[in-house]
Amino acid sequence: MKAIIETMSTRSFWIAAIFTLICAVAGSFLATLPYLAVVGSLVISLLLGMVFQVWRTGVEAAESGIGFISNKFLRLGIILLGFKLNLIDLAAAGVKTITLAIFVVTGTIILTYWLARKFGVDPALSILTASGTGICGAAAVMGISPQITVPDSDREKKREDEVLAVAIVAIMGTVFTLLEIGLKPLLHMTPTQFGVMTGGSLHEIAHAVAAGGAGGPVSLDTAIITKLSRVLMLAPAAFIIGAWWQRQAKKHGVQSETNGKLPIPWFMAGFILASVVGTFVPLGATVIAWLVKLAYIFLGMAMAALGMSVNFRVIANRGAKPFAASAIASVILLIFVATVSKLFF
Repeated sequence: MKAIIETMSTRSFWIAAIFTLICAVAGSFLATLPYLAVVGSLVISLLLGMVFQVWRTGVEAAESGIGFISNKFLRLGIILLGFKLNLIDLAAAGVKTITLAIFVVTGTIILTYWLARKFGVDPALSILTASGTGICGAAAVMGISPQITVPDSDREKKREDEVLAVAIVAIMGTVFTLLEIGLKPLLHMTPTQFGVMTGGSLHEIAHAVAAGGAGGPVSLDTAIITKLSRVLMLAPAAFIIGAWWQRQAKKHGVQSETNGKLPIPWFMAGFILASVVGTFVPLGATVIAWLVKLAYIFLGMAMAALGMSVNFRVIANRGAKPFAASAIASVILLIFVATVSKLFF
């Protein structure tokens, strides 16, 4: 706690806070515009952070603060995002929806990781891309990332992996959102079936909202509930992936900053607690809405901080193979969820 307070009192932190807050607020505003809503505020904040690299002097002065914000503010944002999960609504969605979410998240992560490794992508980037594709886009990439522990010498590469994974799932989600809206007249689905398909197959919450909304109010509500069922998988996935990653590191004799100890994702406990409070404590819809909005501001600041540390050349050189893995997995995911939607919903 003392170290956190000392960091927050530095000039570097406040420069970084100002830069990233501008990006996060601008990202939230731009995401309300018709043609940018499908992209989402987090990805827009990341892109604006990249733009800030034009002012290299200011970014360099904020370097240590940028690292702090991308780490600590990320965790705070994910905790607050838990208020968006209403556990009663998820329970009311039924066993079928939760079961679908479990199969989608597990199967997509395994498939995407396997494809990426077959294409020669390194393990860290493979699992981050797989997590974003399978769970909930950028928030999942950043939520799983703390569990992917690496030696100090590889931390810069890990930041590049985070940005690249976020970029991949953002592009994939946007493309498949437009694709599913275009396919809607051809699939002859009921509003509920279309909502299950969009919520079960698309990457970001923003994507599910954009596509689900094209099917009407029932479709939109179903898409949101189905998507939030996948978001609920973020906490257990973080723990399982963290345990798996440590076993893999030990197996291959790789030392990380945790020295072989399992990194317990305590902020995920906060995420679950927030969902419990948001569900059972009568805070009111307005308060919940503001807490979720604050969550996206903190997450947007973390994404902007990540964007400020992007190495564009490395990303251009390494992006094709994980992009291909995510694309193939996304096609298979869409076919699977569309089939399940038609048969069981």
